[in-house]
Formats: sequence, C-alpha cells, structure tokens
Amino acid sequence: MSKYERTKRTMGGALTAAVAVGVVAGALPDGVASAATTDRPASARSAPTGGHARLQAIMDRLTTVDGAPGALLQTGDRHGGTTVLTSGVADVQSQAPVDRDSRFRIGSMTKPFVATVVLQLVREQRVVLDAPAARYLPDLMRDGDGNKDSKITVRQLLQHTSGLPDYLDLLSPAEILKDPFAHHDPRDLVNLALAAPRTFEPGKGWDYSNTNYLLVGMLIEKVTGHPYGDEIRRRIIEPLNLSRTSLPGDVAEIEGTHPRGYVRPGKDAPLVDFTEFNPSVAGASGEMISSAGDLNHFLDALVGGELLYPAELRQMMTTERTGDKGRRYGLGLESNKLPCGGRYWGHGGDVFGFQSAGGVTADGRQATVMATVDPGGTDAQDDDMKAAIETALCQDRR
Repeated sequence: MSKYERTKRTMGGALTAAVAVGVVAGALPDGVASAATTDRPASARSAPTGGHARLQAIMDRLTTVDGAPGALLQTGDRHGGTTVLTSGVADVQSQAPVDRDSRFRIGSMTKPFVATVVLQLVREQRVVLDAPAARYLPDLMRDGDGNKDSKITVRQLLQHTSGLPDYLDLLSPAEILKDPFAHHDPRDLVNLALAAPRTFEPGKGWDYSNTNYLLVGMLIEKVTGHPYGDEIRRRIIEPLNLSRTSLPGDVAEIEGTHPRGYVRPGKDAPLVDFTEFNPSVAGASGEMISSAGDLNHFLDALVGGELLYPAELRQMMTTERTGDKGRRYGLGLESNKLPCGGRYWGHGGDVFGFQSAGGVTADGRQATVMATVDPGGTDAQDDDMKAAIETALCQDRR
C-alpha cells in the first residue's frame, strides 16, 4: 500500500482494531452490527459480454480473493455508451444482488466537489488562491508554538501542501464506536489537529491531510454565508441533475437503493455492518453519498470544462508530486498515468463501509468503481480497484 493510501486509511485501521475488540467482547454499541460472511453465489453478479470479460474478472476478484461482499463498476463516454458490471451481494444476510443504480458513501471523492466550489469563488473574485487562508479564517489560522499557520494559503489547503496534520490520525476510534451517531463539530476536529505538531512548513512538502478540507469547508461558509453543502448543491448537484448525490449532514442512513457497508476487524474475523453512522465525522473531507453514474457525470463535466472556466481548471490541474509513482495531485483532483498511454483525472475515497475510486480522460472516457468493505480490505483490493478503473479507461479508448 502506498504512503498516500496508508495516510487516507490510518483512521480506518485504528477503527478496525477497536471494532475487533468489540466483536471479541460482544460489546458493540447499537448501530454497529456483526454480520457473518456467507458464500456468495456465482449468480450474484452481472454477466460479462464481449470485451467486458476482463473487467468482470477484476470485479469478481474484488468479491472473492479480495474479500469485499459486493462491488460495482460503471463505465461510460460522451457518446452515450454506458456499461454497469456488478459482483457479489449487497447484503451478506439476504444475499440480494448489488443494484446497478446503487448509492454509496464516497469518502474523499467529496474533495473534488469542495475544490470546485472554491475555484468558482476564485472566478467570482471572492477568494484568492494564493492569499493566506487566515484572511478568511483569522480565528483559526494563527501562528503559535513554532508553527506558521498564518502563512498557509488557500491553494496549499486544497493541494495538501499546508503541513497540517490529519485530524483522523488523532481522533479516538473508541469514541466513534461509543456513539457512532454523535455529531462532530468541524471546529472541534480542526482544533484537534491544530494542537498537534506540524508535518512540515507550509509549501515545503506534500502530505494528504483531511484537516485541510475541513478548513476549506469552513472557508466556503465564511465567504458565502452558506454551509459548504448548500453551495455544492446549488453550484454542482442541481445544475448537473445529480439526483443520487447528497450531503447527509447528521443523517446516518443512506437514502434510496444501496448496499450494506462493512468493516473487517481482522483477516479471518466476521464482517461488521457499519452502514449507518453520523458522517459529520468526515464533513467536508468526505461525507458525501453518490452513485457511480453521478460520479462519472460530475468528473466528466469538471474535466470537460462545464463547471470551471479554463483559467481555474488549469489551476486545478496544476499538480504536485505525491511520492507515489505516476500519481500527482492538483487542487482536489488527482492525475494518474494510464498503462495504455496518457493520463486520467479523478480521486479515490475511503470511508467506513465503502471504498470507491473514479477517473475520466480528457476525451470523455469515464469509470467509477465501488466495493463494500473498508477498512479491512487487502492490499490486493486497492490494486484491483485501480486496475478496474485503468482497464475500463483503456478498453474504451477510441
């Protein structure tokens, strides 16, 4: 697993350990239910057709050797072609198949939505990318104890070059398990990170930190007078008619048709159903719910220039090295090399119960994949999620 992926999933690993204790002790709180894994019938998957057999094989690996109960992949292009492949089951108890229109938690795939709003505000001359974030959040971004927080720019927050530690590394998983439906105030989560040592001086490195996007969400509210979720709905969800995309706030349930999301406390431990919890613990860094079709549409609209003017889109696509070969990070948008040549743009997402990833090419090829276990997935699961995206984008190359 890459440093980037480990950083995203540190909290998940700690949560897995805490869940494991709860499973062994038989003391899981209400809302966190143990779910025995059962064999998934071969019929609980879509039938591959034509050139999609290779993709279906990857999907079936996700739900067999990789250990996810269910998985879904949707590919498309600007010519109207769409393919949906599924594997496994949506619920290990009922053995219901994965619905092709499933909604799921998208974790850090929330970040491109948040970054898009900020870049629209840049176009409106309400935010300056290279201005100190302290201009908008003076009560939070203050120097102290050797840190230089007042020097951190909006761009550095968006690009993870701020040096701020990740609050998820510092949040007690036991507290989440104690009351998975509790509200988490973003200011409290940010203050947890601000009390910890900085990773590096602003602009002197790259390190993925969810704290950055909690601050960006607060910045959006400060500038617009509206919660960041309202701005995402007004500026992105409604114009693109993303009918399966939402910002749940404190709502623990996933509305509409959806699979169950699971965590795995250990290699041979039973799955634990973690579908329902208060996503305010993720906030602007990862609270959103969407579908593969909606994510493909959003990413294609973003990269295709429907949401940002060229100047702001160029800023979003100006990338920094992440330390992972072939992977670069812009402003809330990743760039990866394709094995068939060229690059694709997108993001990944890890959140309790679900792992997802999406990518699009400049010429409109699209792919989003989702699996229903996180944390507790294997390194092979990470590799196969990436393989599904890259195989789909290369296979549909025109």
